[in-house]
Amino acid sequence: MSRIPGLFRRTGELPLSLAIGILMALFAFPALAALPAVDLYMAEAPPLSMINQGDRHGILGEVALKAAATAGYEVNTVSLPWTRAQKDVRSGKDRLIVPLSRTPEREDNYTWIAPIMNMDRAFFSLNRRVNSFEEAKNTYGLIAVGMGSAQEQKLRDEGFRNDQIYPLKIGDNPAQMLLRGRVDAWFNGVPESLYIWRQLSSRALEMSPPLMNADLYLACSKNCDQSMVDSLSHAVEKLRSEGTIKLIISDYLNGLPSR
Repeated sequence: MSRIPGLFRRTGELPLSLAIGILMALFAFPALAALPAVDLYMAEAPPLSMINQGDRHGILGEVALKAAATAGYEVNTVSLPWTRAQKDVRSGKDRLIVPLSRTPEREDNYTWIAPIMNMDRAFFSLNRRVNSFEEAKNTYGLIAVGMGSAQEQKLRDEGFRNDQIYPLKIGDNPAQMLLRGRVDAWFNGVPESLYIWRQLSSRALEMSPPLMNADLYLACSKNCDQSMVDSLSHAVEKLRSEGTIKLIISDYLNGLPSR
């Protein structure tokens, strides 16, 4: 503060326009330093993404936040039911979302910034293991699946009846229903299912072979600023080349059964 009065005392030595310009620059600098803000939509789907776990944000949540910081963005995390979150991102502008599987049905609805990790999907049951979608159709009367997930779409694409598919809020809800015997099976990502189940029960799970595979992405609205896409894509690849993504994945999946 002491420098500004001194500047006023010396304005007689400077052209008035220059003195005014210097003062405007001094007061405007904090606003210029503010980081651009972006909304990041995240599902509560541990260990992939977490909203309500304190400093733990999940694998894709952590990568997305680190990439945004590297690219120079301030992030506002948004948690909505997964179907609504996808709709908001699709219809909005410059909205980020994780974790989103890149599937043919979604291909033209989003801007795909960068893949973070690959994930297998399988059927989980307490007592009956299957080896194919066809066997699952004939074995399971009711299958829990994350509402609005790529897994739900896959079951429909494979011809499962509507009365066999039980969409539930993403998170531990499908696992809870399986544990209580309310459903016969759960179709979901392998690391996500094993992580959630470990928190709920010590009972053994019967798991099918992986029957679906897709990359999980950091994605953006279809209408997304190209400079933001480029800077975030480069930031993710920097995290990958440095080994940071591998370390984050290992941190969250350490101790899970190797299946």
